[in-house]
Amino acid sequence: MATNPPQGAFARFLDDVDPDLRSICSALRGLIIELHPAFVEVVWSRQGIASYGIGPKKMSEHYAYIGPQKSYVNLGFYRGAALRDPHGVLEGTGKNLRHVKVKSASSVRSAAVVKLLREAIAEREGRRA
Repeated sequence: MATNPPQGAFARFLDDVDPDLRSICSALRGLIIELHPAFVEVVWSRQGIASYGIGPKKMSEHYAYIGPQKSYVNLGFYRGAALRDPHGVLEGTGKNLRHVKVKSASSVRSAAVVKLLREAIAEREGRRA
């Protein structure tokens, strides 16, 4: 199974994103690549998300998604309710899903976002961060 898809799928995904949010989406993807070089990426155009995991199955193998909104980008976590969030940045009330509203490319590498991604990746790989 190929893990890292061609950049083209993500580039096409960005075509439908507000130009002001593209840098945030690209910065988030860059951080995911840095933290998890063996990532699997699936772009769901109809859902408007790019999703990341250890395999292609969204709910059982993916840990996070990039979901552009009107004025910010959600960095969503499929098992976010189980993540430790000492910075209090996770939002949502669902059984599992949580998200962080990312409003600028400069906030992508915040300690809170990096910690959450590391923990989510570790959980999917069967270990705790």
